[in-house]
Amino acid sequence: MSNQLSTDILILGTGGAGLMAALHAFWRDPALDITLVSKGGLGKSGCTRMVQGGYNAVLDAKDSIQAHFEDTVKGGAFLNDQELAMTLVEDSPRIVRELENRIGCLFDRAADGRIHQKAFAGQSFDRTVHVGDLTGIEIMSRLRDQIFATGIRCLEYTRGLELLTSADGQRVVGAVLLDIQSGKFITVKSKAVMLCTGAGPLMYQRSACAQEKAMDGVAMAYRAGANLMDMEMVQFHPTGMVVPGSRLNGALLEEGLRGAGAHLFNGQGERFMQRYDPEKMERSTRDRVSRASYMEVTAGRGTANGGVWIDVSHLGAEFVEKNFTGMRDRCLRIGFDLAREKVEVCPTAHFNMGGIRINRDGFTNLEGLFAAGEDSAGVHGANRLGGNGVAESTVFGARAGDAVAGWVKNRKHGEVQATQVTDATETAGNFLTPHSESPWPLRDELGRVMWERAGIVRSGEKLKQALNEIADLKQRLEKVSTPGGREFNLTWQQALDMRNMLTASELIARSALMREDSRGAHYREDFTNTDHANWLKNIYASRDGDGAKLWTEPVKLTKLQP
Repeated sequence: MSNQLSTDILILGTGGAGLMAALHAFWRDPALDITLVSKGGLGKSGCTRMVQGGYNAVLDAKDSIQAHFEDTVKGGAFLNDQELAMTLVEDSPRIVRELENRIGCLFDRAADGRIHQKAFAGQSFDRTVHVGDLTGIEIMSRLRDQIFATGIRCLEYTRGLELLTSADGQRVVGAVLLDIQSGKFITVKSKAVMLCTGAGPLMYQRSACAQEKAMDGVAMAYRAGANLMDMEMVQFHPTGMVVPGSRLNGALLEEGLRGAGAHLFNGQGERFMQRYDPEKMERSTRDRVSRASYMEVTAGRGTANGGVWIDVSHLGAEFVEKNFTGMRDRCLRIGFDLAREKVEVCPTAHFNMGGIRINRDGFTNLEGLFAAGEDSAGVHGANRLGGNGVAESTVFGARAGDAVAGWVKNRKHGEVQATQVTDATETAGNFLTPHSESPWPLRDELGRVMWERAGIVRSGEKLKQALNEIADLKQRLEKVSTPGGREFNLTWQQALDMRNMLTASELIARSALMREDSRGAHYREDFTNTDHANWLKNIYASRDGDGAKLWTEPVKLTKLQP
């Protein structure tokens, strides 16, 4: 029950990184056979489409590349790979122009006709390019149109299961996929594979991620032998909606609200950021505002539903209705008028700064394996600035697309190992045989464990408990059964997601336990200080048999010192 496919370049993931990579590879060499794999509908799934806020780029003469770089590195608590951070800020102005002039995006304009740039928290200049508060829809719609125009093959509603490697394990030679609609496996032989699946901390109880994002790319890369980096760094966005019992619970109210001057109040009506960052207040970085909100709630000063309040009504109803149309409409659906009253919010798991270790062109330590976007690590360090995410995906998607097109030229396909294909299909198919467990309760339990033990505030004791509970969940996953056949069996898909999320969750908890300081999004209540003397280091992880090997390397401070 396995179909066969041969292609030059296999790209898993169709958000901003995957689509930009495919286009750039095609533009460099239209003769290449390129295959895109989308877990959902092309241009209709994933997180890039959900981007509300915008895209950071230095376009104004009063701004500077150095200022954007310093904002990015300081915001990342100096854990960034500074070469990657500089690549981001140097390339983003050119890619914004490419999105407009070649891709066809129409960004908002200022009164003088220039691209309008708005304020985002954590930045020293208003540099966020946007389309109202629905920027991602515009970018993804235009990228999808360009993909259709090229005729690049796209396998929709298809997921990656495992990467295939050469006999010596040093080169990636393809992948095993699953057609979600038919339930059939697909074996793909490819000269190169690029991972752009978007990672995503969906394993947390409250999450703002698209449901397709289950750490697939990171988990597959880890199992294949790729080196990972900074896995402890998980960002919590401070303003996720509080809607108990609804799928909107945890959905974002974006950064632009705080950039525009929103106020945050605790349940007692106090602007609590005065206690945590009296200088920047609500315009502080995401990690600080999320931690402040969490601490207010745990101190008993939260709302009845365990959140805080965001209020933009003082900015004027007309201003809010004009500039934050999408968010106001979303709030109206749950009974709040964002333009005229405060709305209940709480931190929500949003982004993985950690992932696959890459260089500036998306190369990994495995020959033939490339990565870009949220599957990769190093750009953001310990915390990502709002507006740098979609910039990263398109900048590094473009670079990796150019690089992989050049790399595959004059290269032959590697040899697929039949035993690897059998192992991958049997592991996935085992969930279809009768067992005693359902994946859904396991998913809920993992969400609780990660939120309470490896979330916004951590400790050695909590993290050890998390690892014990994750080990128990991994054992229970082996007994999971997903009745209902193969075709569009969402319970089966949930079991496959759980396998990847448990892999990533264990690596997050192990890395967080290893890091004995507080830095960016990683806060340890038993090591509250940022310790540059001992912990200005990146934590790396790779597979070692059935376990993981972790090690540290000093951050290379090539351009900016703390």
